[in-house]
Amino acid sequence: MISQFLCKYIVKNAARRHGFLDPISLFAQVRRFGQPSEVLAPTELLRATAVLHARGLLNAQVIQYNLDWVWPVWINKQFDPCDVSFIPRSFSLTHINLTHRNWTVAGLPDVEETPLVDPCGLVTPFGDGWSIDAWVTNKNGNDLIPSQAKDVRQYLDLINNNSIVTESSAGNIHLNSRVEMIKIKNIPVCRISLAAEGLDDSSLVVSLRPCNPEGVSLITDIALLKDKPGWQVDKKQFVYLNDVPDAYCFSNFHQGDVYHRLYTPQDTKQYMQCPLEMGSAAAMFQIGESGKRVITVEIPLIEKPSVLLDSKTSANDWADCLKDAVQVKIPNSHFQFLFDASLRTVLIHTAKDVYAGPYTYKRFWFRDAVFITYALLCSGFHKRSENIIDQFERRQKMNGYFESQEGEWDSNGQVLWLIQKYCQMTGTKPKPEWKNMIQKGIKWILNKRLSPDTNDLHAGLMPSGFSAEHFGPNNYYYWDSFWCLGGMKAAAYLLAEYGDTEYTKRLFEEIKQFSRSIEESLNKVEHTIKSLAMPSSPYRRLDSSSVGSLAAGYPLQLWESNNLRLRATNEYLYENCLVHNGLFHDMSHSGINPYLTLHMAQVFLRAGDAKYFILMKGIADLASSTGQWPEAIHPQTKGGCMGDGQHTWAAAEWIMMLRNCFLREEGERKLILCSGLPLEWIETDQEMLFGPAPTIFGIISLKLKKANNEIFVEWQADWHKKAPTLEVNFPGMASVSVPDNEQQVVVRLL
Repeated sequence: MISQFLCKYIVKNAARRHGFLDPISLFAQVRRFGQPSEVLAPTELLRATAVLHARGLLNAQVIQYNLDWVWPVWINKQFDPCDVSFIPRSFSLTHINLTHRNWTVAGLPDVEETPLVDPCGLVTPFGDGWSIDAWVTNKNGNDLIPSQAKDVRQYLDLINNNSIVTESSAGNIHLNSRVEMIKIKNIPVCRISLAAEGLDDSSLVVSLRPCNPEGVSLITDIALLKDKPGWQVDKKQFVYLNDVPDAYCFSNFHQGDVYHRLYTPQDTKQYMQCPLEMGSAAAMFQIGESGKRVITVEIPLIEKPSVLLDSKTSANDWADCLKDAVQVKIPNSHFQFLFDASLRTVLIHTAKDVYAGPYTYKRFWFRDAVFITYALLCSGFHKRSENIIDQFERRQKMNGYFESQEGEWDSNGQVLWLIQKYCQMTGTKPKPEWKNMIQKGIKWILNKRLSPDTNDLHAGLMPSGFSAEHFGPNNYYYWDSFWCLGGMKAAAYLLAEYGDTEYTKRLFEEIKQFSRSIEESLNKVEHTIKSLAMPSSPYRRLDSSSVGSLAAGYPLQLWESNNLRLRATNEYLYENCLVHNGLFHDMSHSGINPYLTLHMAQVFLRAGDAKYFILMKGIADLASSTGQWPEAIHPQTKGGCMGDGQHTWAAAEWIMMLRNCFLREEGERKLILCSGLPLEWIETDQEMLFGPAPTIFGIISLKLKKANNEIFVEWQADWHKKAPTLEVNFPGMASVSVPDNEQQVVVRLL
């Protein structure tokens, strides 16, 4: 105690002596804005933020004083006073990408390496590392620099190895870049195929850049390879070129960007070292009389590869991985593309562990992992899902807490819920190896939950904790309580499957008490705010964070689809928090959030409210040209403004949204078909397919076809046990109950 007091005294006095704010008092004041909690903020989040701002501080010292360099597109836009993306720098200590956090992975299933491609084709092969850029230049300055060009198009080629294609033009100069992940001798390799067209005095330039989509990324030294064209970077990473360049150029920070040295006399040195770690290099390939030049760049995604690369690549990993996946066929080509792209996004980010993104969020969170794995389950990837669940126990603490970040109380409920879904969808009992972690997980919830025997608004809820989805300062979030209640119900199911009837009976009593505590809290809040709509916490007013309370409706289904609180909350959000038909989340994200918008859409879908499709179309329109969503979208630039530029949870929610449009479970006995398929799709006369699709009742494959004025809905099913109650319910049409053992329904259009 004396040591702690002395420490605070020294820090306080040192701050005052140098004219700084007292950090101890400031920290105490910050804590007072939230409810009392054992953790102010997760260490993991503080660490990630510190890394982001450390980069931002470096950006501030480099970029604004060297705007004549060739920078990534986000810098060009964010530093351009005539662009809508412009952000004044003034007293900001850090410069961070807040307007165009967009990138796409060139990945393979079961390969953890995730090379990134930015919207103008800048390739970052290694996480948080340097990049490769390509230009077409000549001595007269008639250049094509994609990050500065007005005419740039990019798309994701799903057929040809999930490759990212970037096409840029400036007058009669054209550059095509195709980036893909391949395997050569079982080594993961990022391959960049470049095709340039230009004047005969132009050159295709491949440049090694000390930057990436977050800003500056340091390069200390660059050396030419001795046995093949290319470079060795920082003595550990290799860049191979398939042809000998007509010239190599090097530059360090004091000499400026290598771009400015392309047509100046160069010495014949084979090596460059930059003491400020801002080295850059270029390889120039003359285009010549043909007006065309094609070059391939290959970067092994391991350090110091022991073998040189050759042209022999592995078999088609994507075809093998997708052969058992659910198949989708719909007449809306954009929705179809987004589903196919989202499925690949989820597979890339569940190679060995589960990641919320390939770059900023390439770390594990239980929350993201559960939603992502649920989408995998519903897409037919049972074994992959099982492998993910198998890894959860090593992250469980001795007291039963599934901790990825301290101070967040939703994870235990989510894990237990996911295990239940796995068992239901596979028609299997929980694995014996999971019993210990399930028992410990439910005991943690029971021990962590607050006493119901007080008059507080939070009586009987989960403790105050750090915002689960950036809802604000520490508080008693209903999100946490809903998830833990869902986890308790899941645990009761799982323990009953193990034959532990005694503990299951006790759990049912705890579930009743917990449900009563939540309802009593909401009743008190209702009288205070004069609304059935639910705030995110009993101590908060209605705002965009209320979206967290929708968890009771989706995905947990703790309440009926027509529950008045769910409907009032969703209506409040729809009327007050939408921008471009997406949920604008004011807290932290300060952008349009795709996956939370789709949570709203799912609640509307369950309620039979046509607004679900307005939200679906809104999110589809906000997807990038490569079929990706960042965590949050800038309402003006439409680029990413928060989190990772390719957000896996968002992709998972699109999969679930389209799946639930075709078929969705309602409770434990009913399967509803076609409730999200708009009549505009039906009226195209095109056949629609979905399946084979796992449900908690078994596997089903759907086929829909319109003939004359009738819709034929057919299915084949392999139920685990007894067939569920089936209902066909097209939007805006009367529900049709399916007689037992029927496998077809004919619905007459009005």
